[in-house]
Amino acid sequence: MTYNPSRRLFLGGSLAASAAGATGLITPAGLAAAQPMKSPKIMYGPTPGVAKLNANENPYGPSDMALKAIAEASSTGGAYYAYRAGMYLRDMLAESNGLKPENVSITAGSSLILAFAAFAATSKGKILGPDLFWDTTSMAPVRQGGPEIVRVPNKADLSIDLDAIYNAIDDDIAMVHICNPNNPTGKLLDPKELREFCIKASKKTLVLVDEAYNELIEDGPKHSMIPLINEGHNIIVARTFSKIYGLAGMRVGYMLGSEENMEFINKYGLGGYSINQAGLAAAIASYNDEAFKDFSRQKVKEGRDIIMDAVKANGLSALPSTTNFVFVNLGDDGDANAFRKAMEEQDVLIRGQYRTYQQWSRVSTGRIEDVKKYAAAVPKALDEMYKAIKA
Repeated sequence: MTYNPSRRLFLGGSLAASAAGATGLITPAGLAAAQPMKSPKIMYGPTPGVAKLNANENPYGPSDMALKAIAEASSTGGAYYAYRAGMYLRDMLAESNGLKPENVSITAGSSLILAFAAFAATSKGKILGPDLFWDTTSMAPVRQGGPEIVRVPNKADLSIDLDAIYNAIDDDIAMVHICNPNNPTGKLLDPKELREFCIKASKKTLVLVDEAYNELIEDGPKHSMIPLINEGHNIIVARTFSKIYGLAGMRVGYMLGSEENMEFINKYGLGGYSINQAGLAAAIASYNDEAFKDFSRQKVKEGRDIIMDAVKANGLSALPSTTNFVFVNLGDDGDANAFRKAMEEQDVLIRGQYRTYQQWSRVSTGRIEDVKKYAAAVPKALDEMYKAIKA
């Protein structure tokens, strides 16, 4: 069978007259004579001059080890499905956490497996969570006509009220969703209290703990609920390579749980078809790169200190954060959306309002020079915010 390529593939270069006959077929001589197509110029990262502080990314990754692995995987394995690399990472994660491979599910970022868990849970009932948490994935079934999330008010200091959540569990609740550290507040639960909550709550329903930022906090293992899985409790834990490892654009995340829970949740996924060679290679190379993780934590702390100094210097306050973002209180009359717009006019990207929390603004700790740009932009942005409020 003769391959007749579309002419659209060759619009970027001119072909010699001999390259095409009356049939329009392209000959080898014609291909040799064709002008090479120009590579498109694509902006993969932030626009130059723009401080991107709105997505909790680690701009210092991928690490050098990850970049080398990405290049090798792309050149030798980019043409093939990533099953083998996926199984290798799955085995690594299982061994590292004292679990079996069947207790691990890998997807393109933890968002995907979190959404699968939400769809699985809402096939049986409702999802219960605090009023303020990273609810994007638990909202996925709602957008498809599923049940609304049952929300419990946060405490006055915006921490998660574990007692109130436990008391809200009834026969309609199929899963409790907890983020620790919580996003967007950055607050960290007491590990003993969270452990006790998870044990007793999991006797009534499935408990999901999203630990996306665990590696960024001090003494992360102490705060992890992964050991509860091995103890046989009805717990699932989500982790990601998007944060401390700086692989947000490479899309690698995973969930840990009992074999039964993983089988149930994976029914809503696509298996290995959601993972990619480059991302897996980067994750495998990065997982035990302690030097890079230490470096990233140091940069996060440095950026966080700059933000907190700027907050104080401008007469504002913020929640004490344990991770790579800060939840800033703009004051009783503050407007997070107006503040976000005013910052964007100075080429600083931050988040706007979360739910009904109009006075609270979240900013990430990106590159130090970008965090300094945020600090310098705060006074003018506040003035513009107040003008917008009065208008």
